Amino acid sequence: MINHDHRRLLEGLYRDYEARYPNSAAAQARTRGVLVDGVSHDARLFEPYPFRIVAANGARVTDIDSHEIIDFWQGHYANILGHNPAVIREALVSELERGWGLQTGLPEEREAEFALILAEAVGAERVRLTTAGTLATMYAIMLARAFTERNLVLKVAGGWHGANPLALKGVGRTETGFNAVDSKGVPLSTQEEIIVTRFNDVDNLRKLFRSLGDRIACFIFEPCLGGAGFISATAEFMNEARELTQKYGALLILDEIITGFRYCASGVQRLYNVKPDLSTFGKIIGGGMPLVAVAGRADVLDLASRGAKRRVLFNGGTFSAHPLSLVAGKVMVEHLCAHEKALYPLLAAKGARLRAGIEQVFADRGICARCTGQANGVLPEGSLASIYFPLREDHYPSSAEDLTDPHLCDVTLQEDALKPGLLLRDVNVMHGLGALSTEHTDEDLQRVFEAFDAFARRLLAEG
Repeated sequence: MINHDHRRLLEGLYRDYEARYPNSAAAQARTRGVLVDGVSHDARLFEPYPFRIVAANGARVTDIDSHEIIDFWQGHYANILGHNPAVIREALVSELERGWGLQTGLPEEREAEFALILAEAVGAERVRLTTAGTLATMYAIMLARAFTERNLVLKVAGGWHGANPLALKGVGRTETGFNAVDSKGVPLSTQEEIIVTRFNDVDNLRKLFRSLGDRIACFIFEPCLGGAGFISATAEFMNEARELTQKYGALLILDEIITGFRYCASGVQRLYNVKPDLSTFGKIIGGGMPLVAVAGRADVLDLASRGAKRRVLFNGGTFSAHPLSLVAGKVMVEHLCAHEKALYPLLAAKGARLRAGIEQVFADRGICARCTGQANGVLPEGSLASIYFPLREDHYPSSAEDLTDPHLCDVTLQEDALKPGLLLRDVNVMHGLGALSTEHTDEDLQRVFEAFDAFARRLLAEG
């Protein structure tokens, strides 16, 4: 039996991790003297300290302690073709060898070429480029507020739209739920201007629009909650979101930074058959480079035009449309579109095998553990997944509230124990699992199953 008091388990895992990754410990100690917490992004930080890499290729990374690690973080879920794929790398090398590719700050034809390819793939009238998902969602909300001349932003509990001050509420769970502002330093009005709703709760969505609909500028959400276990939107919720925003004059913004080009060579909006007013795309479309886009309606995005009467100052930053980013993005999007019929079914089959295998490992040890990411009637089996440990056999989360409630799921196992536990067997996960790439092999998956089995045995012994 698992007693759910995991202090002994965590102490042992951290002790063994420190013994296995001593060079990373020394590197972390050095780095903390100059970088805050030793990193530049909190998602890369975990207890007792992160390992540091010296190489990355395909499904694996090599750390400074010479471990070859099967990686499911895959560049914040960006590397659908694995780390440093040859098709992208060779294109970048070619540009550099011809003396081209570093920053110019001037327009080039490839900017228009990439925008046209992306617009055609996702069905958008206009595209504006920037460098980070945080900026894209911020600009999208600014456009929505300017277009509607309203201030309220409706978002989903547990939804992460980057460190965007216009959406930094309800990301993390507190003792009172998902109703707190997540960061100091944002305007005091954030508490009143951001409204949080439960994912997949159609009744509450209708209630909110009935009471606040004439004040809501936009409803922004991820079709799959990236920071909350890759729970996906039901068809009913997606359709209701579209209908209610149209009815009340608000804009629908789909944050497809993670899901864009992950399930098909477009956004998942194509699979839901829902056309938002604005979408944000990033991660995969950059081919491993910082390239992000806001795409959607011309009349909304044209508010970024110099001649717009209610102009939104959407300047994507010094490095927007960076030459090498455009090269990588163009090659990646063209590659995914050209190989869509073969690539995505392959990823779906790998995802199905991975999920089934992990669940079977735990079941064989008498532990209730489940994976998210299965087909839901709209989305096919996907290459994104998380693992959760329900405290009741009949618990199937449909929202961040369900997944992160310690009375319903063993959150400590998912978020704190799995990471170091699996790294003892050279497997790196995020939020329980993460993202598959085309480069994860059957041999890799077998090693993953063995790593999970070792964790399960240790959990029964110490957990």
